[in-house]
Amino acid sequence: MDIFRIVGIGLIATVIIVVLKGIRPEYALLVSVATGIIIFSMVIDKLFNVVQVLSNLAQRANVDFAYFTTILKIIGISYVVEFGAQISKDAGEENIANKIELGGKVIIMVISMPIFIALMDMIIKIFP
Repeated sequence: MDIFRIVGIGLIATVIIVVLKGIRPEYALLVSVATGIIIFSMVIDKLFNVVQVLSNLAQRANVDFAYFTTILKIIGISYVVEFGAQISKDAGEENIANKIELGGKVIIMVISMPIFIALMDMIIKIFP
């Protein structure tokens, strides 16, 4: 199973990072980033399968494709922001991680505005 490989890679990287932090902290951060990229590359094809299934469901349910793509963008942004913030936290830069998270939240809010406006229009039509 893939989960055992992912956890194994994560645990091995954790041990390497703990050892490197005392000797060469700059290499510890590189190992952390590389591990994240390796794990992401292991799950990316599975993520495409999930998007394909959700896309098929959205088409069968006659959901507007613009809404569906917006939701996928929001999910993608949240994953990228979380990855970037965790890397910053690993490097000891909590303040930078907070700024990354704030930026992600603002971008998500901006991207979600068309859905919010459509929802408000629908509510206004229901309640005169």
